[in-house]
Amino acid sequence: MLYEADLRGTDPVATVAERVALAEPPINDYTVAVVEGVAEHRERIERLSRIRELLGTLSSAIVRVRERKALFQEFGRIAVSRGGFVLARIIEVDREGRVSLAATTERDPALFQGLLDAYNRDPANADSLFARVLRSGETVVSNDVANDPRTPNSAVLTREGNYSLALLPITVDGRIAALVALRAREPDFFDQEEMSLLSEMVSNISFALELMAKQERIAYLAHYDSLTGLPNRALFDERLKEALEAARATGEALTLVLFDLERFKGINDTLGAQTGDRVLQALARRMESARGGIERIARLGSNVFAWILSEGVDELERRLEPDMARFFGQPFEIDGQEIRLSAKLGIASFPRDGADAASLFRNAEASLRHAKETGEGFLFYAPHINARAAEQRELENRLRKAVEQDELFLHYQPKLDLATRKIVGLEALMRWQAPEGALVSPVKFIPVLEQTGLILEAGRQAIAAASLAYRTWQTRGLDAPRIAVNVSALQLRRRSFVEDVRLALGSAVADGGGVDLEITESLLMSEVEESIRKLRELRALGLHVALDDFGTGYSSLTYLSKLPLDTLKIDRGFVRGMTENADDTSIIATIISLAQSLRLKVVAEGVETEEQAQLLRLLRCDQVQGYLFSPPVSADRIEALLASDRAPA
Repeated sequence: MLYEADLRGTDPVATVAERVALAEPPINDYTVAVVEGVAEHRERIERLSRIRELLGTLSSAIVRVRERKALFQEFGRIAVSRGGFVLARIIEVDREGRVSLAATTERDPALFQGLLDAYNRDPANADSLFARVLRSGETVVSNDVANDPRTPNSAVLTREGNYSLALLPITVDGRIAALVALRAREPDFFDQEEMSLLSEMVSNISFALELMAKQERIAYLAHYDSLTGLPNRALFDERLKEALEAARATGEALTLVLFDLERFKGINDTLGAQTGDRVLQALARRMESARGGIERIARLGSNVFAWILSEGVDELERRLEPDMARFFGQPFEIDGQEIRLSAKLGIASFPRDGADAASLFRNAEASLRHAKETGEGFLFYAPHINARAAEQRELENRLRKAVEQDELFLHYQPKLDLATRKIVGLEALMRWQAPEGALVSPVKFIPVLEQTGLILEAGRQAIAAASLAYRTWQTRGLDAPRIAVNVSALQLRRRSFVEDVRLALGSAVADGGGVDLEITESLLMSEVEESIRKLRELRALGLHVALDDFGTGYSSLTYLSKLPLDTLKIDRGFVRGMTENADDTSIIATIISLAQSLRLKVVAEGVETEEQAQLLRLLRCDQVQGYLFSPPVSADRIEALLASDRAPA
């Protein structure tokens, strides 16, 4: 018999096995089975301990490693050194379903690479175990590879001995992104408890890959445009600095080109933003192919692109037109539609136009702005462009202060009844006096108000000032005519336009505060239905509406009959030529006849000669305004004219 004292030692199980072998008389079969079971249990505990150690070590690696390939390689090393496996592989699966060997601990992966190649050639008919995992998405275990019917080439795979194999899929964002393959030295290695621990290990790897994918996405978006895949402004700035350093070191030329696509908003408005996005993607691909790769191209904004060229001005001038022909010469075919693009270009060259990235970019942007203002297809930088830009910035700053301090004021141009020559209306025109005392031309400051959005507040001030002048003249016993105020595109398209006008009028809303609105034909026709709704609400408040510059746009007669209008104003261009051009006279006659049929008043503006006035009277025009009768004058001058009840001389 075996006693406890006989079993003392460093390895009780080994001692038992040794005593069993040497015992006299021999130990019975039951005792042998017990001893063998103890030994097997110990081996199992040791295997589970190794896998738990693998889990712990891998978790530490996940916290430490920040790159996918490094994590895969670290996993393989740990699986063999700590987990007790004889081989570990990770197979990566791309979004198209193609597989590649991401990491392996075997010395010669040629045989397994052949299986991968076969799968990539014909995934549907591939018969390997890992192919089964990829198709089913489930873990596959073979505890007897040599005799597993699911392994068609088992003889080749087990020529160095039979083994066990576990294949576990790694899912990321709902798709199989990788596959873990673990090989044990002997058959019947993987049981349920071990597979449970290995599943936990795979879940940890999946979590790490999801985290890495998110971090990579964040890093990508920090440097690349998500729509086109081109570098964004941040990455482009870095590359421009690098290119400048290289050019400075070698003495080579370098040129920065900025593109601004023309009328691109029209594509989005008419064909939809999705089509516009696909056009931008197609343009990006053309730009890549034109000069080979995206290293020196970028999308800086919605429809603004940039390009770094290793060329001087002279060489670029020769190549620019062929390049533009490649970009924009052929239409883009999107969903069976041909879409053509064009662009304005601003160009600045190193070192002539800037010694660093910031100055080069600033001057290219100035050239681009000037090209858009002048209508040129492309412009190379010249010093006077920045001088003009500085002047514009100064003008904008001064104008902003003027609006904030309510320094803009109104002049008024009379509208006269053509039969009686009496003042029957006024048009309010915005004026601004510079600090040095001179009046600034509206042609100079009105566009700045529009570009900066200051027109919203300036327009509100104009409506309020016109209504105040009307009420003031009424309280003084004068027969105050209604005052028309021009409305800009930004004002009319603003969702709160009706409420903006209401607030500007204050309490004087019974008769619209004596205010009329003048809206250009092209502006009104851009968003007809919404414009009709807003103007009807304003007419309900007592305001009148005039359609300005009639005849220069493309009004539909169908819409014209629906628009809530009171007056049509004939553009001054027709009036100017009517005494010399029979066609202009015919157009004016047609407009007057059309207005009368729609029961609208007609005003001819820009009347400068008595001959024009007489001809308009014969054509039965209702009202006129122009320098023949009066230029725009101050409120005091208008008040004096109203008091004298006569037209100005």
